[in-house]
Amino acid sequence: MAITRDAVVEALRDVADPVDGQDIVTSGIVRALTIEGDAVRFVMEVAPDRAPAYEPVRAQAEARVRALPGIGKVSVLLTAHSEKAPPPELKPRRATPPGGPARIPGVKHLIAVASGKGGVGKSTVSANLACALALEGRRTGLLDADVYGPSQPRMLGVSGRPASPDGKTILPMRNFGVTMMSMGLMLDEGQAVVWRGPMLMGALQQMLLQVQWGDLDVLIVDLPPGTGDVSMTLAQKAHLDGAIIVSTPQDVALIDARKGIDMFGKLKTPILGMIENMSTHVCSNCGHEEHIFGHGGVAAEAERLGVPLLAEIPLHLDVRRASDGGAPIVVSQPDHPAAQVFRQLARRLVADGVA
Repeated sequence: MAITRDAVVEALRDVADPVDGQDIVTSGIVRALTIEGDAVRFVMEVAPDRAPAYEPVRAQAEARVRALPGIGKVSVLLTAHSEKAPPPELKPRRATPPGGPARIPGVKHLIAVASGKGGVGKSTVSANLACALALEGRRTGLLDADVYGPSQPRMLGVSGRPASPDGKTILPMRNFGVTMMSMGLMLDEGQAVVWRGPMLMGALQQMLLQVQWGDLDVLIVDLPPGTGDVSMTLAQKAHLDGAIIVSTPQDVALIDARKGIDMFGKLKTPILGMIENMSTHVCSNCGHEEHIFGHGGVAAEAERLGVPLLAEIPLHLDVRRASDGGAPIVVSQPDHPAAQVFRQLARRLVADGVA
């Protein structure tokens, strides 16, 4: 019997938070819940001075989940966040001085992963590519620049708020060998960002320049869909080695992808290549291959533009499950055909000298 996320969450709702009397799911202390096969893991994030009082709660939560049918292993980590040094507000405090694109200190290569429209799997590609580059031995960072819809904390299984030792710089989070930063780490779950353009641009510049990225071979930037302020600010303020355009094969997606390519052209950012995501689907029961969204549209577009077709990534349920579970398929199922496509993509970028 397959273990479902809903079943685990319902079991945890039977455990009370001793501080506010709500269950530990509603009170928001359960973070980074992931399910891999018969193994379940999550963290309980509490204030440092309350950690000893929560140890019995942690044990009770572990016991509740372990009692579910089909459970093989349960890992529950009790973590504490400090409220003494909160991360700085990601809002502009003053006008940005004029200047052209600049290198990010310590970062050798900067690659943008972009798409013309949402829903084409750009963030999934970004997360798996970052992990694949890390597996190739590259010191890799991932910046989730989709301020309105940050998804990388969930995909990389990262939770908690980044620390700020001096109120000015931010210490990024790390998992699977990838150093990452996301607006999603600064917000409560479900909290919306209601900002206009100048605030978005200021937040992006701070995440680029005030995060202690350290020495990185490559920093992947997961851009929001479209051709708006964030993409323009990145191309104008940071020295980009190039952009990778993600699209599905159907014409509607390609229409918007062309707009993204045109934007980068106007901003003099080279296109490293295109990726056709959800390229084909192979039935897990009968093995029949079907091109649900069509096939070859991205290859034809890449040929027309004179840029490489970097990869054709299949549409597979395992890729979605891995991303939702907080462990991209590259690391959770390294022998999976989709994982191998990402590994080949990473090797190609390394061989091309851009990662």
